[in-house]
Amino acid sequence: MRRLATLKVLALLSVLVAACVTINVYFPAAAAEKAADRIIDDVWGPQGQPAPKPPDKTSLLAPAGTQRVLLAAAGAVLDFMIPAAHAQVDLDVSTPEIRAITASMESRHASLVKYYSSGAVGLTADGMVEVRDQNAVPLAERNAVQRLVADENRDRAALYSQIAKVNGHPEWETDIRQTFAKRWIAKAQGGWYYKDGGSWKQK
Repeated sequence: MRRLATLKVLALLSVLVAACVTINVYFPAAAAEKAADRIIDDVWGPQGQPAPKPPDKTSLLAPAGTQRVLLAAAGAVLDFMIPAAHAQVDLDVSTPEIRAITASMESRHASLVKYYSSGAVGLTADGMVEVRDQNAVPLAERNAVQRLVADENRDRAALYSQIAKVNGHPEWETDIRQTFAKRWIAKAQGGWYYKDGGSWKQK
């Protein structure tokens, strides 16, 4: 009986190891959101949005005796064997290239923020910005606003590409862009405009 319990725990350990190794093949959506929030807070400053709560990791197993000891040992083995798997969960957004792009966006935000607030410029569904209403911009400022928008979009495109490349998965660029697009809108101030389904909406 005890041998059967031991075999079950070893089988469970094998499954856990396989799962931990396999999961890194897929796009880490939660890590991408965390990275996006970090960068957006750097560019815009905190928008007063509460940080997401970590998921409840309450165990579904309540082993006793030998099984409890074996599972504790299995946990220690997992922590020792798979540090790289855990490390890969966080996306690297601290390279010099990414910091330079972020700094450029942060300095530009001081000029863009009044146009977000007036509704002249809005956030798009693909992680970019767009002139929504040029009539809301004084004639003398329109060329400057067009340049601000073009420069901002250039930096945003470079940011999404760099994050994907730096983390060894250029194919993630589209997913990263989509993640950022959602987080820009989620963290935008009240009154700012964003595109949803091809139509402008006010937050």
